[in-house]
Amino acid sequence: MNALHIYKILFDTYGEQGWWPADSPFEVVVGAILTQNTNWQNVEKAIANLKAADALDAQAMLDMDETRLRELIRPSGFYKQKAERLRLFCTFYLGQGREQGIKKLPDPRSTLLALKGIGPETADSILLYALEIPVFVVDAYTRRIFIRLGLLDSAASYAETQTCFHTQLDRNVLLYKEYHALIVQHAKQHCRVKPLCASCPLTSICPAALT
Repeated sequence: MNALHIYKILFDTYGEQGWWPADSPFEVVVGAILTQNTNWQNVEKAIANLKAADALDAQAMLDMDETRLRELIRPSGFYKQKAERLRLFCTFYLGQGREQGIKKLPDPRSTLLALKGIGPETADSILLYALEIPVFVVDAYTRRIFIRLGLLDSAASYAETQTCFHTQLDRNVLLYKEYHALIVQHAKQHCRVKPLCASCPLTSICPAALT
């Protein structure tokens, strides 16, 4: 049993997910920053506010008063902190020449991680979904599922977890996107904090379900 085997089971169960939901690469970036410490439903409300205000644009965010930006993204929580982070990213984003400029950097990931408020999961979400760079996104759902499956040690770091997927899967943007989306779907449907093992498609190979 390895990561590719799990992927095939999840894909056969849930089908193509077509995720991340966004109309543009920049919207992906905004979503990745806003989704920190909140759920996606709250992010959707904040993004809807930005769209309604014609403010889902890097220059527009920099031109508007920060108080106004805070109000627009208030549904996402921590809105003062996130408004600051969005504006800092927008300055970086425009200064580098938007997506194409960032992709040309010698080490886009390290550059993103050096920005205030951008951690590994946020950086990798931007790289994979906005910039089409094949890096596997690790989130809490990933750790929960693969620790229960016995494929990941509970003490494994973000980098160790990511390496597990990078070594077992081809470096493929579409595969990584689909896998991440399937993990999210499976965590919501079955592998919850209190798991629903009886109907789980991974029950027969999951040590946590068999004990």
